[in-house]
This record gives sequence, C-alpha cells and structure tokens, in this order.
Amino acid sequence: MQNILIADDHSIVRAGLKLLINSCIRDVTIDEAEDGEAVIKKMKSAHFELLILDINMPHTESFSLTAYLLKEYPGLKIIIFTMNQEVFFAKRFLKIGAHGYLNKYSKESEIKYAIQKVLGGKRYISDNLAEILSGELTKKLKDNPFEDLSDREFEVVLQMLKGSSVSEIANTLSLHKSTVGTHKTRILDKLKISNTVELINLARLYEII
Repeated sequence: MQNILIADDHSIVRAGLKLLINSCIRDVTIDEAEDGEAVIKKMKSAHFELLILDINMPHTESFSLTAYLLKEYPGLKIIIFTMNQEVFFAKRFLKIGAHGYLNKYSKESEIKYAIQKVLGGKRYISDNLAEILSGELTKKLKDNPFEDLSDREFEVVLQMLKGSSVSEIANTLSLHKSTVGTHKTRILDKLKISNTVELINLARLYEII
C-alpha cells in the first residue's frame, strides 16, 4: 500500500490529482493538506511515501518546508507540482533534495510517469529541465541576476513579491526584523535595484512571477 499526501491550496487541484493517481496506482491511500502547517501535522500523524507539493500555498515558505521535511523524514519523496517556471525554481528545489519537479501544465501521461518513477526510487526530470541542467541554456541562467541570491535571500524575495511587510516576512521565515532588513539590503544590492517596484519589474522580466 502506497501512502501519498497532496498539498495544494486549491481543492480542485487536489481532487484532480487524486483521480489521476487512482487511475494509475492500484493500492494507494491519498490524504490532502491545504498549507504548510497542515502538511507538518499530517506528516506527524501518518507515514507517507510521497508528498506532491505546491510551492505557492498561503502562509507557507516552501524552500524551508521542503528542507525540513527531507531532514525529518529521510525516506520521504517529494515532487514539486506548481505553475512556476522550471528554468529557475526547479534547480533550487532539486538542489535541496526534491525528487522531481512538475509544471501544472504537464500532460496527464507525464504526471503519471513522474509519480510512478519517483515512487520507484528514481528522480524525475523533464526533457526541458534536462536541457537546462546539461548546460545547453547555461548562458541564459548566468544572465539571470536572481541566480546570485542565496536560498534564504530568494525566500525573502518571494515574500517581498507577495507584498509582505518586514514583520510578516520575519514571522513567516522565523527571522528577526533586523535580519530581514539586512537581507533586503543585500538583495537590492545584488540585483542592482533600489526598491520593491523595480524588484517586481525585474521578477516579471525573468519570469519569476
């Protein structure tokens, strides 16, 4: 029996994934979570082989959550399932240990294949991502200034792009306000911008949002 947890804040997405999984895996139990807090509660109360995780859930810092879960539950496999572009986000999540990265635009056949492959103990990388990681798009990646940010700085950027205040960022990421201020200063310096408006424009240019 395979136990799978689907974490997404949209019930229609969870329902669709459940139907798809049940159509390709015989002995499976599927549970659901709508945010990071619910994911942690579910993980503490039951054993799961696979977590299918959306990275844009409310009140959830997905990088920290993924790193925490992989550390606390070494046998857990995680597939990132999101609208965010592979070209930048996938590389970071795979680096911290995620087992696969799927775009929500993926075909049903690709989603089924990825889930079965990861449950079988392997990692899933799409053809597009394979090209990126093989170096064929190296120049494009190097030209992206967001590549110069640390994972923590990028977490702060994502919160800034949501319009979160310093206090809200500090609370979400469990940081002191002064630390958030330091990160923001370094981020603006590394990206060579002056304010949040310019950050938003730059993020749109490089398809971060």
